[in-house]
Amino acid sequence: MNFLSDFLAQLQSPTLGFLIGGMVIAAVNSRLTIPDAIYKFIVFMLLLKVGLSGGIAIRETTNIGEMLLPAAFAVFIGIGVVFLARYTLPLLPGVKTVDAIATGGLFGAVSGSTLAAGITMLESENIQFEAWAGALYPFMDIPALVTAIVLASIYTSQQKAKEEAMGKKPVAAGGYAGNPEYPTTRQEYLNEQQGKAGKRVEIWPIVKESLQGSALSALLLGLALGILTKPDSVYESFFNPNFRGLLSVLMLIMGMEAWARIGELRKVAQWYAVYAVIAPLLHGLIGFGLGYIAHLTTGFSSGGVVLLAVIAASSSDISGPPTLRAGIPKANPSAYIGSSTAVGTPVALAIGIPLFLGLAQTLMGA
Repeated sequence: MNFLSDFLAQLQSPTLGFLIGGMVIAAVNSRLTIPDAIYKFIVFMLLLKVGLSGGIAIRETTNIGEMLLPAAFAVFIGIGVVFLARYTLPLLPGVKTVDAIATGGLFGAVSGSTLAAGITMLESENIQFEAWAGALYPFMDIPALVTAIVLASIYTSQQKAKEEAMGKKPVAAGGYAGNPEYPTTRQEYLNEQQGKAGKRVEIWPIVKESLQGSALSALLLGLALGILTKPDSVYESFFNPNFRGLLSVLMLIMGMEAWARIGELRKVAQWYAVYAVIAPLLHGLIGFGLGYIAHLTTGFSSGGVVLLAVIAASSSDISGPPTLRAGIPKANPSAYIGSSTAVGTPVALAIGIPLFLGLAQTLMGA
């Protein structure tokens, strides 16, 4: 598979094409505006559709027990990728922590198109895989997005608390505001405030708030409806046919927003490009390794191992961008969407899938 041709094909895809179109419109100072209410409706529709498709796939699975270990590994990968990005990507020059978390969230989440490409490749090679293997994606996708939003919330809360502590001004040499409980020196006062700030953030309220957010609520609602009800008819007649059109409008909006913040990215774009080349392959190899463990212990098929690696290598182009935009508004879309869609996806498609297929054929005789 030729990387350059796949990269050029990705540039012509509706997802990236409308994203670039939005950036061009913003660059020429067009007066085009799309009301926020329309944006929110599109996000709701898309995430509800993604949740429904995942729930339907899980409901139709005949043997839930076989899914347990691969599903647990998928959850582990989704969460682990976000933490990996959180503590490594900000070490690069000029990369903001909140942008790193959002980027990790997008790379921890899953691309439906990359998954479809992996399934198509397996079928063309006559490699068998479990019918439920494609349903592993929500087990990786949702935990990654939730983890990214929670980590970003914790980080921003800590930063805000520190800024409030550092912003306090002394009013007298011997104390603060005449209160004898305050320390007698500014440094002691700041140390005390920073200590309080470190204890101020509680994780569960942030997790609860994240789960109650509009984006994740729609995603989880769709997942629950897909599992507990039978929405197949409305899914096929309404949600699925309108999906690509709504996604295109969403990417147009996000392209316009990304251009408005492109200046923040120019100084560090090369580092995101480096990350976007390395991350899909590294994440995919982690997924392949864990899938191979499931193969040895539970008989998980070689094709299933490949699909787990493929979804680990992918980065979300559907549920991720709108979820992260709603959940981490301070993150720069130019960073996480640009690195994912423009670089990460072509790498996963052109290099990752053939690599994982080759490993499966070598190690498991697929």
